[in-house]
Amino acid sequence: MRIAHALKGKAVLVTGAGGTIGSELSRRVLQYHPRKLMLIESHATSLFHAESELRGMAEGTEIIPILGDIRDQALLDRVFREHKPAVVLHAAAHKHVHQLESNVHEGVGNNILGTYYVARAAHKHEAEVFLLVSTDKAVRPSCVMGATKRVAEFIVRSFAARGGRTRFVAVRFGNVLGSSGSVLEIFQEQIANGGPITVTDPAVTRYFMTVEEAAQLILQAASMALGGEIFILKMGTPVKILEMAKNLILLCGLEPDKDIEIRFTGLKQGEKMDEELIEDLGSCDESEHPSIMVLRPDGAAVTDIQSRIVDLEILSRPACAKALVEKLRELTPTFVPAAAHRIPAKGTFRAPTPYQ
Repeated sequence: MRIAHALKGKAVLVTGAGGTIGSELSRRVLQYHPRKLMLIESHATSLFHAESELRGMAEGTEIIPILGDIRDQALLDRVFREHKPAVVLHAAAHKHVHQLESNVHEGVGNNILGTYYVARAAHKHEAEVFLLVSTDKAVRPSCVMGATKRVAEFIVRSFAARGGRTRFVAVRFGNVLGSSGSVLEIFQEQIANGGPITVTDPAVTRYFMTVEEAAQLILQAASMALGGEIFILKMGTPVKILEMAKNLILLCGLEPDKDIEIRFTGLKQGEKMDEELIEDLGSCDESEHPSIMVLRPDGAAVTDIQSRIVDLEILSRPACAKALVEKLRELTPTFVPAAAHRIPAKGTFRAPTPYQ
C-alpha cells in the first residue's frame, strides 16, 4: 500500500498535533508503524492529552512530545537535527476567521512565518516530504486567515521550485465536521441550552468533511507527492448551513422555530456567503485517487516569495494591523480585505515607524 510505504519505519513529525486535524493525523500515522512520531504543540494541555492517547496506541513507535511554538527557529533546528523527520505534516495554524480579523499579527506570525520556518527546516535537513494542511478559504480570500493560508501555499511552491531532496506539497479542503469551534459543535451547544441557534444568513453554504476522511486523504496525498502540487480534496456539494441547523434540531426530537428558535445574525467580518475550492476548474487535473484532484503549478505565484517573506518578517514587529493587511494584499492579489482593514490611500507601500 502506498501510504504504508511512505510511513512505515520512518520518522514522522506532526505540527499542531493537539488540534483536531493534527491529532487525527497522528492517530492515522500510527496505524502504519512509523519508527518515531514527533508531536509539536504549543498548548500544553492539548499535548498532554495527545501524548497520553497515542502512547496507548504506539505498538513500538517512539512517541516524542515537543512543547513549543513553530516560530521558535532554534527549537525547530534542534528537533530536525536530533530526530531527522522524513515526513513533515504541517497542521499547526490559527483557523478561526473572526478571531484573526482582530489578531492580524498573530495570524501572520503563526500561519505565514511559522510555515516558512518549518518548511525551511525541512529543506535544510532534507526531509523526504513536507505537506501543508491548507483550506478553501485560501481561494479568493476575503479574510486574514484565508490570506495567510494562501501565502503559506505560495511558500510551499516556492520551496518546491528550489529543488533538493524534499518534496513540498499542500492539501486544500473545506470545513471539518466536529472540529473545535466548528458550526456543528456550536449548534449542539445552542440546542442543549434551549436555543436560539444562530445562523449568519439563510443562504450561506459551506463544504464539510469528517476529520477521519480528511486525515486519510491527507496521508494519501503525502504518499503521492512528487513536489509542487496543491492537492484538492473532493468534498461533494456544499451544505446549506440553515438546513444543517434544521436537521440537527429535528434529530434532537425538536421542531425548528417552535422548540428552538433560528436567529439570523448576518455575516461577520471576513466571512463569505459561499466558499470555493478552486478558482478555475480548468486548472485542475484528476489524480490517481478518485477523491483527490491536483492543481496545476503556477510559476507566477511564487515569484520572489522568499525575499518578500523576509520583508514581512521585519515589518510584522512594528507595523499596525492595517499595514500588515495591506502587505498581505500585495502578496495575495486576489485578497479583498474587510473594509475595516483597508488603507484608503493608494501608492507605494511604506513600513511604519514603531510608534504608528
